[in-house]
Amino acid sequence: MGGLAKILKESGHIVSGADINFYPPMSNYIETIGIEMIKGYEKDSMPKADLYVIGNALSRGNECVEEILEKKLPYTSGPELLGKELKGRKVYAISGTHGKTSTSYMLAHIFSSQNKDIGYLIGGISKDFKDPAHLGTDPIFVIEADEYDSAFFDKRSKFIHYSPNNLVINNIEFDHADIFENIEDIKKQFHHLIKIIPKSGNIIYFKDNENTYDLINKGTWCEKIEINSDLISINLDKKILKVDQTEYSLKDLPLIGEHNFKNYVCAILAAKLGGVNINESVKSLKNHKGVKRRMDLVYKSNKLDIYDDFAHHPTAIHMSCKGIKTQSPDKKILGIIELGSNTMSSGYHKENLLSSYKLLDKVFVLDPNKIYINKNAYDSIDDIIKNVKEIIYEYDIILVMSNKDSQKFIEPLIKYIEKK
Repeated sequence: MGGLAKILKESGHIVSGADINFYPPMSNYIETIGIEMIKGYEKDSMPKADLYVIGNALSRGNECVEEILEKKLPYTSGPELLGKELKGRKVYAISGTHGKTSTSYMLAHIFSSQNKDIGYLIGGISKDFKDPAHLGTDPIFVIEADEYDSAFFDKRSKFIHYSPNNLVINNIEFDHADIFENIEDIKKQFHHLIKIIPKSGNIIYFKDNENTYDLINKGTWCEKIEINSDLISINLDKKILKVDQTEYSLKDLPLIGEHNFKNYVCAILAAKLGGVNINESVKSLKNHKGVKRRMDLVYKSNKLDIYDDFAHHPTAIHMSCKGIKTQSPDKKILGIIELGSNTMSSGYHKENLLSSYKLLDKVFVLDPNKIYINKNAYDSIDDIIKNVKEIIYEYDIILVMSNKDSQKFIEPLIKYIEKK
């Protein structure tokens, strides 16, 4: 919502926002761009407005929501309002269970390096962009396209509202167990999205992702750019992208891991649709620093290194573990995993989780609901910190994986290390 507020302000609207609490860094950012912040949802503090944008975290019973409905005040969802702002733009939507944020920033970085004042709205914070959102003057708009629902009154996926010209599907796996019953529910939403891509548009996808391939076979009405086809293929070991019999080396690109290689490929192919040749894209990406909390080296000393990673799904956890093990094969690695998402904390991915971190030497799993009962599971942060401290110097690397506040692990460990 902070990024949307920035877009709306740049569009000439007067914007204010309410939440229970505001936390850095987003609170600092919102204050910097001059948006009034109202703490709490008391109806008496709700400002008069021409339109109320209701976030998908709010539902019936919220005092402001009840006031809006009772007085029949005009309201909408964030995705629907953004979609209206994007009318007439050439929208590049980056979707999938994993890699949306990283790929979106890669693509935005490529276009920006071509001196294009593109628009973008991306979750997370990039090391290359000072803002997570920008209206831009160029027709191109890059957006992270989430399959989560739009609002309590609109259960369609957010990405339906963006009307993309070009769609990237990195992968499709089951997630968001709080709103989807199964993988077929998710594929149904993606199929609705594909139905509204114009004939002149494009879909970039991986043929070897079973759920994506099944989705594509349900029907498409635009051009298809299939990775691992006769025309486009990748070599994961040698980091090579092959397009129309021409090979392009991606081995010098900075971000590690098979998942980032695939993200690079998607961004490069999407940029090609916007007129950027592959060599120019590769050259641009050599200077791309990535996204904070995506395998982010947050502490380095002669004793050990600490990485912060947003991995929140067994596949993402496996790819992060594989990436850091490949980079440091001779290092002993200790992992800390928080089951932060609704899907993970429900136990849906139990078996896959247990096999996802096998490459690490030792793992601590924060499991307050006691879903994953095994030797690695702990039900409190304090227990994990205490046990990690006892063995911390037996390891060279600590990898923290959480889609929540990872600092609750990182800060006490850094303090402990620096006291020694």
